[in-house]
Amino acid sequence: MATSVTLAARRHWTASATRRSLVRLVSEDLNFHQAASNYASHSIHAFAAKFPPQLPRVFIEGLTEPGETVLDPMMGSGTTVVEAFLRNRKAVGFDIDPLALLICRVKTMPVDFLEASWAGKKIVALAHNFLEKPLYLDEALKKRFDPESLAFVDYWFSKETQRQLMSLILAFEREKPSERLEAFLKVVFSSIIVTKSGGVSQALDLAHSRPHRVQGKPVKNAIEAFEKRLLKTADLLCQLPQNGKNVVIRRHDCRQALPLPKNSVQLIVTSPPYANAIDYMRAHKFSLVWLGEEISHLSELRSHYIGAEKVSGLAEQAFASDIRRVISAVEVKDAKKARVLTKYFLDMDAAIAQMSRVLEPGRACLIVVGPSTIRSVPVPTHKCLVSLAENHGFELVEVAARKLDRDRRMMPAGFRRNHNSQIESRMHEEYVIALVRSLHN
Repeated sequence: MATSVTLAARRHWTASATRRSLVRLVSEDLNFHQAASNYASHSIHAFAAKFPPQLPRVFIEGLTEPGETVLDPMMGSGTTVVEAFLRNRKAVGFDIDPLALLICRVKTMPVDFLEASWAGKKIVALAHNFLEKPLYLDEALKKRFDPESLAFVDYWFSKETQRQLMSLILAFEREKPSERLEAFLKVVFSSIIVTKSGGVSQALDLAHSRPHRVQGKPVKNAIEAFEKRLLKTADLLCQLPQNGKNVVIRRHDCRQALPLPKNSVQLIVTSPPYANAIDYMRAHKFSLVWLGEEISHLSELRSHYIGAEKVSGLAEQAFASDIRRVISAVEVKDAKKARVLTKYFLDMDAAIAQMSRVLEPGRACLIVVGPSTIRSVPVPTHKCLVSLAENHGFELVEVAARKLDRDRRMMPAGFRRNHNSQIESRMHEEYVIALVRSLHN
């Protein structure tokens, strides 16, 4: 009895302190437009819609102590995970995107610079040797890809680039590096394909997840780009702290029961997909297809992502009235889009339920998300998520707006290109939803 009273008193004090800290933290400038975000391992690979690392860092430092557990159940590029790792917290991240998982593991995996650079030099040397055998490479390309994947590769990559990339792949397979070095080399390989502007494909805007094919686009030599990127990435990763045992990264769908005990997490900082906004797989498949994934499999996987447009067998859900009104307004314009939006909120409801289960009562959850516009209907996603969270034992402390630095957040399409784009009009700002897990739920 005394123990339960002590636990209740501690949680009450923690909840009060968390609320006070949250009010103070969200009142600060959360834009970070002038802050450098390319430190540690944050910049080793482009990724659409990354938030600045300073954003999770503010809450990690202000709301947790070293050794406590910080979770991002939809980790994406792993910004929260990396920041928790750098600050000696136990960093836990889940995702179902294969490229996100690969990137996050490498971002929190220190490497020995000499070992990594030497492995890279051997790969480059082997690749140059393979490049002298064009007929052998062409045959290897035909054997490597199924017809659909090969058609994708032929459309987006020049024949010369295909041979260069195939040379690197064959060099990986011939050299057989350790599991750790293989992951590092694959991320370097992917990073020369999925880029903000240049890259080795005939696409622009891969980092923004809306690729456009450009005939005659100047394309870098893939082997030279790989070698240059490898040294830069190794230099960044060799400086990481050696506390990798405090990092847990797993493939898991956050809508399913999280593999964590109840009340075991002290802070959640996450940025879920925007409703009907960003298709991550559209860009990720450009490198994943070279790393052994078939286009058909990636398309199937994409249909399971939160916010995906493939909708079937939706269960009935008693949404709050504000969510029902938004869905109804969209349904008047487009019934299919209304079903997509319904699925998005069902997905987020399931994810938030799991976040509530694993978060310790009295501790904070930060959800960073922006509004959307679907068929000219404004969708206040942040307000809708607050309704879902309150239904799962969260109490709202504050909702703070932050202005987007669109290029650094890597949102689709730049203002300079299309002033009339719908996707432009809905992405000027996003909201930081500050919640506390109730003591009474």
